[in-house]
Amino acid sequence: MDSQRRHPKLFSCEFFPPHNAEGVEKLRRTRTMLESLQPAFFSVTYGAGGTTRERTTEAVLDIRRNSPVEAVPHLTCVGSTQDNIRALLNFYRDHGIRHLVALRGDLPSGTGMHDPGEFRHANELVAFIRAETGQHFHVEVAAYPEFHPQAVSTASDLTNFQRKVQAGANSAITQYFYNPEAYFRFIDQCEKRGLDIPVVPGIMPITNFKQLARFSDICGAEIPRWIRKRLEDFGENLEALREFGLDVVTALCDRLLEQGAPGLHFYTMNRAKPTLAIWERLGLRSTTASDQNP
Repeated sequence: MDSQRRHPKLFSCEFFPPHNAEGVEKLRRTRTMLESLQPAFFSVTYGAGGTTRERTTEAVLDIRRNSPVEAVPHLTCVGSTQDNIRALLNFYRDHGIRHLVALRGDLPSGTGMHDPGEFRHANELVAFIRAETGQHFHVEVAAYPEFHPQAVSTASDLTNFQRKVQAGANSAITQYFYNPEAYFRFIDQCEKRGLDIPVVPGIMPITNFKQLARFSDICGAEIPRWIRKRLEDFGENLEALREFGLDVVTALCDRLLEQGAPGLHFYTMNRAKPTLAIWERLGLRSTTASDQNP
């Protein structure tokens, strides 16, 4: 973990673009509450095949104009063309955005689309960003401590990450996980290949077992058996489930930071209280969170 200890610890939060006016207001309340933590940035996800392009850009510009926290858009390339990506890069550059999360992404389900477009992998997107804009953008990429669900082998998965770094990535955010050993092993393997960019753990608070299980099945994130069984046992007792989840995730974050992780990236699901609660327990803030529940 020596490669990670030398980086300053940065904390950030992720949102998804709202679907309607009510969601826009909810996100603004969430954002306002999380601003008290003074995170390094707020990132906004981008739907498969660019399906949320307009809503993503609207959310990013809302943060840019109305928040003291840096706005960071996600950008996915599968199903896109160079012209599409170039237009987005120019749009964000014109609006003062200096930081991107560059991802491969997936084709939108149910569309019948089979052509991945002019980009097949995230390293190609990173290289294109560098060719078009030089060093204007700080580029984040994804990392998978438990391995990408489509990886043919652990070695090939690490090679794919190496390609993104060599293409010009500045730092990385991981898929969420609950087994810290997976992260430590991933960093160890990166160090053996001379890869030393910051790799920030992605953190998913536990508040809803069914939702978490569904997400995890899709993205390949493992819920350790002992955690899964405990969550199943709580049934409809949501208060007990959330308290247990808070204990588990706080302990995970505490160990990651203690061992040298260069920060944490919270997958907020557009809710403030779970992240605020973990942050408080870690002693990363001194003020008391609002009881407001967006």
